[in-house]
Amino acid sequence: MGFPMPVADVSSDRRVDHSALRTNQAFIITLLITAFILDRWPLAAFVAAVMLIGTLIPAAGLFKAVYFILLRPAGIAQPVVRLDNPEPHLFAQGVGGAVLIVATIAFLAGAPVIGWALSWLVVALAALNLFAGVCVGCLMYYQLRRLGVPGFTRAPVTDLAAAQRR
Repeated sequence: MGFPMPVADVSSDRRVDHSALRTNQAFIITLLITAFILDRWPLAAFVAAVMLIGTLIPAAGLFKAVYFILLRPAGIAQPVVRLDNPEPHLFAQGVGGAVLIVATIAFLAGAPVIGWALSWLVVALAALNLFAGVCVGCLMYYQLRRLGVPGFTRAPVTDLAAAQRR
């Protein structure tokens, strides 16, 4: 049983609650910085697991669940639903989770400098998205689509809007 999803896909009506995305990013940033300060790499591994599970099974995304189950109903966070594709955001989360898996392998291999550097890369990219609205993983997704890589099928929303006007 999942929680209400931020995405409604009714024909070409694509909507994403960006407050849920920002909550997810805030948790990633906060937990990874906490892991670094406390020098607890297993917390970074936990964030990797949460990110990858949320990518593969969006309804099981823990950080977004906090938004939908606690923050939104309590009025702490308000929904900001926009016309958008969820797939690039999920891809971005998956890339971040994969980077943290490599970081975890580095920690296990006795290379904490590499592990923390990769963790800080994820923090930086999540912060860029949270504070500046730049989703590097989304940009990667759309470039892969443009190159014709199989599986990257969603056009940017601006392309969808232009197609609907024709």
